Amino acid sequence: MTNIHSTAIIEDGAQLGADVTVGPYCIVGSQVKLGDGVILESHVVVGGDTSIGDNTRIFPFASIGLQPQDLKFKGEASRLEIGANNVIREHVTMNPGTEGGGLLTKVGDNCLFMVGAHVAHDCQIEDNVILVNNATLAGHVEVGEFAIVGGLSAIHQFVRIGKHAMLGGMSGVENDVIPYGTVTGNRAHLSGLNLIGLKRRGFDRETIHSIRNAYRLLFAQEGTMEERVKDVAEMFDGVEPVMDIVTFIGENSSRSVCQPKMDDAG
Repeated sequence: MTNIHSTAIIEDGAQLGADVTVGPYCIVGSQVKLGDGVILESHVVVGGDTSIGDNTRIFPFASIGLQPQDLKFKGEASRLEIGANNVIREHVTMNPGTEGGGLLTKVGDNCLFMVGAHVAHDCQIEDNVILVNNATLAGHVEVGEFAIVGGLSAIHQFVRIGKHAMLGGMSGVENDVIPYGTVTGNRAHLSGLNLIGLKRRGFDRETIHSIRNAYRLLFAQEGTMEERVKDVAEMFDGVEPVMDIVTFIGENSSRSVCQPKMDDAG
């Protein structure tokens, strides 16, 4: 069964799963697919070729799946995929992909998007991510699992944010953020590791100690980054979180990696 308010507009062609709730004054477009148990509270607009996974809940005045804010967009067929068990709060905006980014914006499962957060075209967001109030992702941003983007932060296009990273509030992030790292400031710099997050998610003391030692070596003043990455890869081979960082730094990216200030690297 579905619960559709009399003032809601469901366009012909929309697909609604079991136990869907569509509240007052919502609009659901003809290409939209809502999974089982999805809740649109009220005044929610979902358009375009958009799929929303089971048990996702969307709060009033969110705008989901409408045309991206990219002047190069010419109406090409593109999609927005949102996973299961997400919470999307008031005034959140999410846009589909563009031809320049693979025609897909994708959001994983169990994410929280607080009031006013924005996910631009072609972003790729993994599971258990949190965007705090008014955090904004420009186009083509990648966010790893369990990352937290602080309130009023702005992320430059094509930036990669590694898994378990923590971005402090009001940060302007122009460069890639390593997995497990913490960045703050305008413009943002690497300010250490997300130790609180690591402890909360059950990383043991020995692993955290290894990550801290690897961090100090990676961002020391001696040698080049390439040399330091090679040394860390050899010293910590088999320590999965350290190798996550090594792999992340070694991947192709159009952005540099966020660096610590001189007095934060020791």
